[in-house]
Amino acid sequence: MTETIDSAMVEGVVIESALDEPRLIAESGLAARVAAVVVPVLTELGFRLVRVKISAIDGCTVQVMAERPDGTMQIDDCEAVSRTLSPVLDEVDPIDREYRLEVSSPGIDRPLVRLCDFLRAEGHVAKIEMAVAVGRQKRFRGTLAGVDGRAARLHIEQADGATEDVLLPIEDMQDAKLVLTDALVAEALRRAKTEEKRGKADEREARRERTARRKDRIASRNSSHDGGASAQKPAPPRPDGD
Repeated sequence: MTETIDSAMVEGVVIESALDEPRLIAESGLAARVAAVVVPVLTELGFRLVRVKISAIDGCTVQVMAERPDGTMQIDDCEAVSRTLSPVLDEVDPIDREYRLEVSSPGIDRPLVRLCDFLRAEGHVAKIEMAVAVGRQKRFRGTLAGVDGRAARLHIEQADGATEDVLLPIEDMQDAKLVLTDALVAEALRRAKTEEKRGKADEREARRERTARRKDRIASRNSSHDGGASAQKPAPPRPDGD
């Protein structure tokens, strides 16, 4: 399969991300078995998995959180994934009871599971729970300040005003997600407006291309008609010779 690379811009810096970029934070147990079924289907459709979560909502709900490599996921995308994924899950049947399938976008206060997620979220507040303690501590909250290799740098402000930076290995994290703040909401709105403008620009360009193709077809038909008429036009009579 051809690798697809997409990109997103964060504070003027382009963050590239491949369709097959691995998750450094993943599920375990039953959710991991479901994820193993989900990932190939998403990849074939041009999406990638963010998280599988199984809960007791409505008896049993299987939430599949997915996105495009640039981090976007529209309602139409969710519906397309659900239509394709549902029969596959029915056939493989990884869950031994009735369940409701829910396909969703990561949301604004999204989970962070890949290296690119931490890069894109730089400057925003995150909550991180470690599977392996760092400095005898497992729970952290602070501002993401970039990455160092495969570790996230977190800027933490203490209650007494003191600050410190800690490096947290991403693969040792159990859970990491953004905290909903005014700054995060404002950035999401800016991105939405940018996407809307880009969509309108793409539509204008598509209309121009359709108009140009239509004109080319009309010109080609007119040229064919003119040529046919010339071919069928009788030759003028030759003058009589002496």
